[in-house]
Amino acid sequence: MKKESVIVVIPLPVRVLSPNVAVATPGGRFAKAAAIKRYRKLVYEAIQDERIESAPWNCVQVESVFFFQEKRRRDTDNAIGRLKPVYDGIVDSGLIPDDDPEHMVRMPPIFRIDPINPRLVLTIWRIT
Repeated sequence: MKKESVIVVIPLPVRVLSPNVAVATPGGRFAKAAAIKRYRKLVYEAIQDERIESAPWNCVQVESVFFFQEKRRRDTDNAIGRLKPVYDGIVDSGLIPDDDPEHMVRMPPIFRIDPINPRLVLTIWRIT
């Protein structure tokens, strides 16, 4: 039996979503909060656009592939931090009830190069 899945392609997370970006000022905190809200909504809308008739799913596995414009060393932990709004957007879409380990298995991020089309590709497989 083939696993049910959905593939979502969205822009790369903006830099301010990185855990390494300091937000020591009130303006910085507001900018980060606004970026989180926008990115969460982007994921929510992308999943809603898929019109998954079998939703909600109980448990999923999520694979995240980052396509960057240039080849350089990447920090896996930093990429994981940038994915928090993605996971929240998946929950917001109603696809799964929560992003806790009972409902979501997160695969380590994968890094690839595409100088023409940088993006984040999410593959979400239904487990149960």
